[in-house]
Parts: sequence; structure tokens; C-alpha cells
Amino acid sequence: MIGRLAGRVDYRAEDHVLIDVRGVGYLVYCSDRTLQALPGVGEHTALYTDLLVREDLLQLFGFTSLVEKEWHRLLMGVQGIGAKASLAILGALGVEGVSRAINLGDWNALKAAKGVGPKTAQRVVNELKDKAPQVMAMGAGAASAPLAAAPADMDEVIETPAATAPPPPRASQSAQAEALSALSNLGYAPGEAASAVAQAASDDPEAETPALIRSALKLLAPQG
Repeated sequence: MIGRLAGRVDYRAEDHVLIDVRGVGYLVYCSDRTLQALPGVGEHTALYTDLLVREDLLQLFGFTSLVEKEWHRLLMGVQGIGAKASLAILGALGVEGVSRAINLGDWNALKAAKGVGPKTAQRVVNELKDKAPQVMAMGAGAASAPLAAAPADMDEVIETPAATAPPPPRASQSAQAEALSALSNLGYAPGEAASAVAQAASDDPEAETPALIRSALKLLAPQG
């Protein structure tokens, strides 16, 4: 499977780009946000990719981070969400917006994506809410760092398995820092986020990042 592309942008279209990798052109479909983040024609770039394989179709989708790619993979697993709808959601909300909406159960936010109705939005939230902390942990770590543009003399195609992000670290301080970063990205105030993470770490000193995020979110949930 093609997991990453690095090369020169040959042209840009409304929903895809053509990346020239040592003379071979790859059509890569991207969300609106990803397209906006890419450089102009003639410049070099790199994208994580996911290959959709069907009997009558081979289609590449591109992402600036492994977190975006992971959300795309998870969204595609929800009934009623195809590649087009997944890219629409990621384009409308962005990685942090998707994480926030699913974690908070805000299916109305998902309706902002073109082609996503209320029933589908609710299904996305219900099926993915338990997986949000794991993806948020990826976003808080190094796996979320955008790909650097490839030098002009370093065009390449690198094939890697899908979802190759490293597992969350076991170090308590590192896990707390990543959990705090993830909560901050969701819009929680630094003070309340730090307090919740500290309490969660105190309750379970050996917790990894996803578990800390999950516990902290429970502590931050409105009581009623």
C-alpha cells in the first residue's frame, strides 16, 4: 500500500492534486483544508496517503498528518460515510474540530459538512466516541506534526502500512503533557485541564495518554 508520497505539485484541481514523483504522476484527493495547506504548482510537498481499492477503482487520498489520516480511516468505517463525506467532514471541521465534536457528542457540528445529514452525524458520534481519546493522543504527540516539503532532488514514494503511528508513551510526565495538549485543543481552559489531568494521573500513575484523556474528560464532564 502507498502510505506516503513526496514530490512536485504538477497541478491543482478543485478536489485533488497531481504530484509528480520521479516522472510518475499520482492523483491525490484531499479535503479543502489539506488542499489549502499545500504549496503552489511547481513546488515540492509530501502527503500521507490512503489507497481505496475497489473492483473498478483505485483512488489515493492525501493528508498532512497521520491524525487526519486516522480520522479518515475511522470515518470511512461508519455506515453512510464514504470517502467524499469523510473529506467533507475533515474539510469543514479540521482534525481538532472532528475530535471535539465526536468527543462532546456534538453531532450538529458534523452536519456542517456537505452531504452529512442528522442521522448519519448521530451515527458517527455514537460509533466513534469511544475511539476519540486514542486519536487525540496521536494528535498530542509527534505523530500530528505536518510533513515537511520534500527537497527538489529527493522525490520519493515510500510504501508503509496504514495507521503506522507509534503507540503512546508510557512515561507518566510525557503522557500527562500529551493529555494536557489534547484537552487544550478541545478548548478547555489550561487550569481546569491541568487539574483534571493531574487528578487522573494521581488515580492511575501508570496510565498511558489515551487513558489519561478519557479519565480527565470524565472529570471535566458537567455534573448533573
